[in-house]
Amino acid sequence: MTRFEVIVDGPPVSQQARNRGKGNRLQDWKKTVRQEAEKYWSSEQKIATGLVMLQITYFYDSDQMDVDNIVKPIQDAIKGLAYIDDKQVSDLVVRKRNLSGNFKVENMTSILAEGFDRRKQFLYIVVIDAPDQEVLT
Repeated sequence: MTRFEVIVDGPPVSQQARNRGKGNRLQDWKKTVRQEAEKYWSSEQKIATGLVMLQITYFYDSDQMDVDNIVKPIQDAIKGLAYIDDKQVSDLVVRKRNLSGNFKVENMTSILAEGFDRRKQFLYIVVIDAPDQEVLT
């Protein structure tokens, strides 16, 4: 089973930053995500070759971002590390949670706990094997 977790200090940079003349900022963000992911990568882990689910949770203190703009730079940054190509991402869950808000965390991993211990906004990124490809209506 594939499971890869990483914490990246936020705030994230939107894919749309490229369209606002802030291309370097977007590239710098992708490099940051990749560098952080490499720190969490274990030599024992194998790159996913099948379909995966990408879960991103942005724990923020002041919200300036739409969740749909967070995804693509992160997908690009971890391509070739957690999975071969972002075409393997068949399922996607993206959330925002206010650090000052009222939310519940179940089954907290040590990596997620590390994010909360930093006491500032961060992204929690998880790659796991995709669930069954059944479509429920």
